Formats: sequence, structure tokens, C-alpha cells
Amino acid sequence: MASSEDEFMTLKPRRIQNQNVVHRLELRRISSGRPGAHWYRVRCFHQNLFPNFTAVNVEKPPCFLRKFSPDGRCFVAFSSDQTSLEIYEFRGCQAAEDLLQEHDEARDGEVLSESVRARLFSRFFSLLHVTSVASNGEHLNRECSLFTDDGRYVIVGSAAYLPDEPQPHFFEVYRNNEAVTPNPRSPLEDYSLHIVDLHTGRLCDTRAFKCDKIILSHNQGLYLYRNILAVLSVQQQTIHVFQVTSEGTFLDVRTIGRFCYEDDLLTLSAVYSEAQVEGPAGFSRLYKEKSISSLKHRLLVFLWRRAERDGSATAKRRFFQFFDQLRQLRMWKMQLLDENHLLIKYTSEDVVTLRVTDPSQVPHAHPIITPDTTASGHAAVGK
Repeated sequence: MASSEDEFMTLKPRRIQNQNVVHRLELRRISSGRPGAHWYRVRCFHQNLFPNFTAVNVEKPPCFLRKFSPDGRCFVAFSSDQTSLEIYEFRGCQAAEDLLQEHDEARDGEVLSESVRARLFSRFFSLLHVTSVASNGEHLNRECSLFTDDGRYVIVGSAAYLPDEPQPHFFEVYRNNEAVTPNPRSPLEDYSLHIVDLHTGRLCDTRAFKCDKIILSHNQGLYLYRNILAVLSVQQQTIHVFQVTSEGTFLDVRTIGRFCYEDDLLTLSAVYSEAQVEGPAGFSRLYKEKSISSLKHRLLVFLWRRAERDGSATAKRRFFQFFDQLRQLRMWKMQLLDENHLLIKYTSEDVVTLRVTDPSQVPHAHPIITPDTTASGHAAVGK
């Protein structure tokens, strides 16, 4: 007890750097900082600056403003028809100094003239590129955008509702026995993911997902960790994993769902000779398939082995008690913890298809699965 108290008494408070603006100016003049820390040091200096004038009702181009790139050099916006991506260059906080030099702190309450408010946006942001992205009746989702770590590329998503006529084929909607049943509150759509080069404005690559359900809003169905992109298909209960290359293209890594390994189909074909049947007949058989999907099978195997390690009859009874509920769970959300681990949120099909208005009252499961989807992953089940 005494040793812990001595250790506590020897703890030193965190040292806070000098916040004086004169000291920071002198430090910036004589020191360049560590390599790669230039932008960090510049932003820290801005802590000593505060705005003394606010301009409201500034006119902007007919577009939907979105966000800055990670390095702060580019600003991304969506066109008014939500089919194109507009890329602006940020020209710095001093760009409109000559327009506002007459509006000092004493005249802060004055209203800017119409001519000044009309020119403010163009002073701060210069239009670099307008890239046509969405096609075939699709529209960009304004709440979906992901930037690569180097700030070179942006990933955006577009979607288009399926027409009432003709109706999609049954085997297009249900491609495996884990596929959920769509309803008017969660209609199916055609989706596309696009990579745009911020430096050149070039559309580098596009991946399409037909007759599917991917939640693009707030990037719920997408997750980018460094150069690994994971896309969750709620309708087909499948996770598509891509690698974003340095050239700005999608490189297929694996598809996790019905199968986890590339040779799983060969293993299944040894038991079911018709497993390799393609076309409507093959997909119809997949929907009626009695075997458990590879991903969910590994989750159940882990829970069973954990019950066996416990060694008590109670643990095994609880596993069989909740076995049917676990089998009926569906993937709702996912997140990349790192390049080797996925955190997946399972819940009931009613939540996935938006039939339940309050998902917090429904039990969930949160397994952590490695990309090679071995049974050694961790899992936790509960509300």
C-alpha cells in the first residue's frame, strides 16, 4: 500500500507549453519543428487568434457544401443536381483581407454590402474541378464521403431507386439464405462507389452493387481504415473488402458472408454437387440452402467452444437455448478496428429492415472477426 502511495506522489503533472503569442512567434522563427509536423505547428499557433468579425448570409455557388480534405487544402461540395463533385482549393484565411480591411472591431455591427458578400466565397475558395460522377439515374449521397489518409482521393457513393416495373428477379434479391426480406421502409436500390482524385479531378474507379441495400448516410455501411475499405451489404448480409491502391482503384481483397475463404465453394461442392450451379436455378437453391453461412458458422463455433471450455452443463444449455436466436441474427453495422479485425453488430431482421422504431430494445451481438475469419475471433452477446 505504501509503495503505491509513493508512486502516486512521484507522478508529475503534464507540462503545458507556453501559450504566449510572442513566445510562439519567436519559436516559429528559430525552429522548424520535427519532420512532418509543420502543419501541426501552424495550427497550434492559430490557437492564439480569434475572430473579431462575422460575415453572415454569404452568397455561395448553387451546390451542397460538404467538408475539407484531411490536409485542409481542398474543399469538397456536391452539385445541385447531386450528380457531380465540385473540388475547391482553400486559399487561406487571409484571402479576403482587402475586402474586410475597412470593417474593424469598432464597426463590427455594420452590414456588409451585397458586392462584398457576393465575392467572399470566391476569395476563400477557388474552383479547381467539376467531376461528373453519378450516371444512369443515380444521385450522390451528400452524407457519404471518405478521404484517404494522404488526402489524395475521396470516396463517394451514389444510389438510384429500383423502378416499379419491371420488378427485380427473385434470385437477384435473395442471393443466399441470409438475405433479408425488403419492405417499403427499406427499399432496394442500385449503388455505386466512386474514387475521385482531388489533385486532377479524375474519376479513377467505380464499383457497382445492383439490387442491394447499403446504408450510405453518415458512412454507416462503409468504413475506411488506411487503404482498406469495407462495405456492408445489409440485403445480402455480405461484407466486401477492398484495397484502395495508390493509383486510386479498388482492388478486391475478399468477400465475407456465405463464404470466407476462396476455396470454401470447393469444399461445399464435395457434399452438394449442385453448389456450383449458376443462374436462376442456382440462386434459388442458395436461398433454400440449409447449411449455415461460413461467417455465422464461425461465430457459433466460437460460442460452442467457449461453452466447452467452461465445462459446466449450464453453459451448454444456454448455448442451445439461444441457438435459434443466434442463427436468426443479421448484420446491421460494422467497423474496421485495424487492418486485421472487423467489429460487426448483429441484431434482429426487424431492426435491419427498419420495421422496429427503437433498436435499443432489441438484443444485439458484437463479434470481432479477423479478415481471415478464423474461429479464434472474440465475441460478446448481449443487449
